[in-house]
Amino acid sequence: MNAPRRNPAARYVNDLRRYGFSQSQFYSLRGTVVPLGLAIVFLATVSLLVAGSHSTFGEDWLIVAIGAVIGGYMALNIGANDVANNMGPAVGGKVLTVTAAILIAAVCEAAGAMLAGGDVVRTISKGIIAPGDEVGVGAFRDLMLSALFAAALWINLATVLNVPVSTTHSIVGGVLGAGVAAAGPGLVNWITMANIAASWVISPVVGAVIAAAFLYFIKVRVLNVENRLEAANKWVPLLIATMAAAFAAYMAMKGLKKVWTPSGVEIILFSGGSFLVAYVLSRPFIAKRVDRLENRKKDIYSLFDVPLIGGVALLSFAHGANDVANAVGPLAALVSTVGEQGEIAGKVTIPLWVMAVGAFGIALGLGLFGPRLITVVGEKITRLNSPRAYCVALSAAITVLIATTLGLPVSSTHIALGAIFGVGFLREVLENPNRRKLRPGHKLNATSNDAFNSRGFRSVRRLVRRRYVFSIAAAWVITVPASAVLAATIYGLLQIL
Repeated sequence: MNAPRRNPAARYVNDLRRYGFSQSQFYSLRGTVVPLGLAIVFLATVSLLVAGSHSTFGEDWLIVAIGAVIGGYMALNIGANDVANNMGPAVGGKVLTVTAAILIAAVCEAAGAMLAGGDVVRTISKGIIAPGDEVGVGAFRDLMLSALFAAALWINLATVLNVPVSTTHSIVGGVLGAGVAAAGPGLVNWITMANIAASWVISPVVGAVIAAAFLYFIKVRVLNVENRLEAANKWVPLLIATMAAAFAAYMAMKGLKKVWTPSGVEIILFSGGSFLVAYVLSRPFIAKRVDRLENRKKDIYSLFDVPLIGGVALLSFAHGANDVANAVGPLAALVSTVGEQGEIAGKVTIPLWVMAVGAFGIALGLGLFGPRLITVVGEKITRLNSPRAYCVALSAAITVLIATTLGLPVSSTHIALGAIFGVGFLREVLENPNRRKLRPGHKLNATSNDAFNSRGFRSVRRLVRRRYVFSIAAAWVITVPASAVLAATIYGLLQIL
């Protein structure tokens, strides 16, 4: 008996499915292998450049080369993880594409690191430890390598898990763990650690409150009024001027501290002048735009696009200027011990080539591995639009200013994400004004839009994905302990080897 012949059409469909699957696997593999390959090429180039300058470092060239590779690895991870917090809101608000955001951030991060990156840093990062005679040069080098490598590993793991974490807290934890492993808990400045722990709560809460306050103002004064065009013409220039003033002070206090160290009066004058200039320039610009718009919310959203792009670009510049030290500060500390006669300097100058490793590494890490986390921050936590993203960026600048004025150590990551949570939870409150209880004997008909849970309360429409709230909060809490344990482990292994 002859076997039944297969349907040619079905065979053709199966072939197409197999081809489509193979093609998807190829693109997935290419999307993983190519970035990894380029990252390895970058790190290999760094090691070869240091090796080529071995005469400068003498017998210590190998330890410097290892430190440079680990510093480059840390910079790649900072670009992959931390930069997403600045650009994610603009992408989520549909103001920038992922590609455009990466290009702007890469240029601004590298420019900030090279042009305004801090040239003097504490050798042991943020004053966490204070080594004395109990820590020799050899142990200090191992300490720095352990801290840097542990922080990079932790950030890498967080990036793979799509969780944005603080790179500052990661390196702090690394220095803490390696310092305790090297000389015990007495080496640690526990007052500084307590301040950092307090910032875990303070910075996201303040960021959330400020972002929610600005969004509420925009909703009440601009978006939810009858004549939105007239309201926008009145209030949007003031909002733009407020952002200009905030970022002027932010750049003066944080972003340009290498090239300019202004007094308090100079900062106020610079910020106030920026407010006036921005207001005078933005009034005719907004008036001209408003004349071409309709009285719809979506049209009003577009008025925030330009100031938002400028804001996130300045955030990236300031981030590059400040956080490049997280990548290369320990490396610079290690380099400073080369040629020293058994002495560990209290402060060191970051050499230009070390700064270049950090700057280029951050930009490359953003381009190769940043898109995933940019999408998570901008689109997965809560739904953003241009005004909401604008409030996030403005909140980040203002919160850093407040913290800097009060001398509080805060994380830009925590602030930005706290601001995103703030605008999301504000929307939940405004769109769920009452959780009305179902009256006894009341029955819902099939066409009712009301939804009640098992306890008889109307279900709340959740506009912030809780799983991201819990996973990000958990990652924040364990960042310092996790990187500390990793660093202590690595330091112990180095002593055995």
